[in-house]
Amino acid sequence: MKKIIISLALLLTAALSANAQLLYKISGNGLTHDSYIIGTYHLAPVSFADSIPGLQAALDATEQVCGELEMSDMTLSENTMKMQKAMMLEDGKTLTSLLTAEQQAKLNTVLTNTLGADLTNPMVKQQLDPLAPKALMTQLSLVTYLKRNPNFNPLNSFDGYFQDLAKEKGKEVKGFETIDFQIEAMFKGDTMERQVELLMCFCDNFEYMDLQAERLTKAYFAQDLKGVEEITDERFNNSCDDTAEEQERMIYGRNDNWLIKMPTIMKEKSTFFAVGAAHLVGERGVLNGLRKAGYTVTGVK
Repeated sequence: MKKIIISLALLLTAALSANAQLLYKISGNGLTHDSYIIGTYHLAPVSFADSIPGLQAALDATEQVCGELEMSDMTLSENTMKMQKAMMLEDGKTLTSLLTAEQQAKLNTVLTNTLGADLTNPMVKQQLDPLAPKALMTQLSLVTYLKRNPNFNPLNSFDGYFQDLAKEKGKEVKGFETIDFQIEAMFKGDTMERQVELLMCFCDNFEYMDLQAERLTKAYFAQDLKGVEEITDERFNNSCDDTAEEQERMIYGRNDNWLIKMPTIMKEKSTFFAVGAAHLVGERGVLNGLRKAGYTVTGVK
């Protein structure tokens, strides 16, 4: 559920709340220079950076930027091909061969609402039929977002903004994960049966998820991490919810891995970390993990 909501989030403008906070300073526990961490939103416009107090000073004060992934890796031709291959069904399978007539009807309703055409249209079928169910959900989420925000440029991402600035100033840029790791986590972790099940959850609850994503986005743009946590933790209490294994693979296990790497990274150079906001919050979130490790983590005003 959490990963579906996050991928569906829509861009809305919201006023900053009194307790707004996305940017945090990391100090103490032997660090000679402060590091910083910010919770990002993968579809936020670069201009949103101007709304975050202390952001430019934090970037100027640090020697390197570390994200979930080094974004320039995504532009390498071999990695682009890897991602495209991961999004496609294998062994000659197609969506229409995987889905029952009833399931296809549900999907076609969503396709008509989002694209204005469905799998009965030869051009739509040619483009979408080879996609894996998880990949189709991602694409439909992006299309829905762009329909409501036609001026947003997905090639000029909020995550990439920090890395681009660092490179302009001759600073080092690194990522916690490789493209191969992310492909495995995003597209290879679920069985095809589970992917179909999640696609049907997407179709059955599309309007609800759409509204829920709107709330999530408003919480993010209000810099309300508590609100982000509460919304992403909501449950259907059925098979549409993430399993414990899925939560571990997509959120908590990755948090744990980053927390293992962060002390060495920060000791070597003062670092500006930029990772998805959903990774910061909760008992097993990165902020709490840093505090448990002995660091002082304070919001930047």
